[in-house]
Amino acid sequence: MAFNRRKIDPLDLQPRKAVGVSLPLSGRAVFNATYETKDAIRTNLINYFLTGQGERYLNPGFGTILRSLMFENINQDLVDRVKSTVRKGLTEYFPRVIPTDFQVLGTPDTNTVTLLLKYAIQDTNIEDEVVINFEQ
Repeated sequence: MAFNRRKIDPLDLQPRKAVGVSLPLSGRAVFNATYETKDAIRTNLINYFLTGQGERYLNPGFGTILRSLMFENINQDLVDRVKSTVRKGLTEYFPRVIPTDFQVLGTPDTNTVTLLLKYAIQDTNIEDEVVINFEQ
């Protein structure tokens, strides 16, 4: 009989110790704390997608070029560039995140791009998704 082994992050074993800060920053005390690594990783992914390259002071490679691409015409070439940029960044900055489904949906009529990322966290049973809409 096989057992589904999974690793539990040691931070998740301490229920009252905050792991990170959630987005948006509009809590009662400005910051809303996250208490599980699942929520912290999700917030870090959203932060990564919304940060432009060169925006971080001592880490200019962190972030994506998604916001700068939004001022170009939406076509298949743009969608392919977004996919390759995001995949490269995920492997570099989030090695524990395993993308299970990744879609970039461009709507030329409304000039919007929707980014859908379903992912699993390595060595755990945690699965989650992030959906971000970029509009002009």
